[in-house]
Amino acid sequence: MKILVCMKQVPQKDAPLKLNESATWVREDVGYEVNEPDAYALEEALRQKEKNGGEVVVITAGPARAQQVLREALAKGADRAIHLEDDRFVTLDAFNIARAFAEAIKDEAFDLILTGLQSDDFGYAQTGVLLAELKGWAHATIIMHIEGKDGGIRVKRELESGFFQFVDMPLPSVLTIQSGINKLRYATLIGIKQAKNKPLRKVSFDEVASALRPNQLTIERLYVPKKTKQTEVIQGSAQDVAKKLVAKLRDEMRVL
Repeated sequence: MKILVCMKQVPQKDAPLKLNESATWVREDVGYEVNEPDAYALEEALRQKEKNGGEVVVITAGPARAQQVLREALAKGADRAIHLEDDRFVTLDAFNIARAFAEAIKDEAFDLILTGLQSDDFGYAQTGVLLAELKGWAHATIIMHIEGKDGGIRVKRELESGFFQFVDMPLPSVLTIQSGINKLRYATLIGIKQAKNKPLRKVSFDEVASALRPNQLTIERLYVPKKTKQTEVIQGSAQDVAKKLVAKLRDEMRVL
């Protein structure tokens, strides 16, 4: 089975939010890490390879720093990587990232494409579904389990209120993986050494530019939430204070 895993580098969860001069995104000097849902997608791809054989390829789009995501994936067991390398990929919306990925892999024949359910920064949960539509493949989201069945796959989807759905799907397909589907592995010392010699293909912005369209979504301005504290003293008898407090919790704060 030949599997492609789409991965993204995102700002670290505990990184302080510092906006760039135009206030359209965070500054480049923050710390970065692998998008957590994508890490689970990679782990599931590696497990499917261990069960069924085949190849795991990882792909990302972004500046030179994003290559660290691919190196980590190669160290964990991915066979090769594709890096769409250019600062301009950071400014593309989900639709254009999907278009760029589709263009970069147009000459490859994958059986399965996995993405994380959503990114920890934008949280759109769109790239995987859009990629499936562009390629004309079946797709399913919020996947909690994958198993082979009669030349295709059976997947377990997480629904609301603790319910699950089991779906039989053909190959090729695109799946978006839910965090917690498995237990993440660590890269071994041998894996880290081997990663240095594994193929990493770089794709320039110009090579996929013909497939791109004007962004349908743009960020005009970001704001860092301001922490404020306001104290209000409720006067009156104990009975009056209790009534006023309940009214505020119910009508103003809406916690009752």
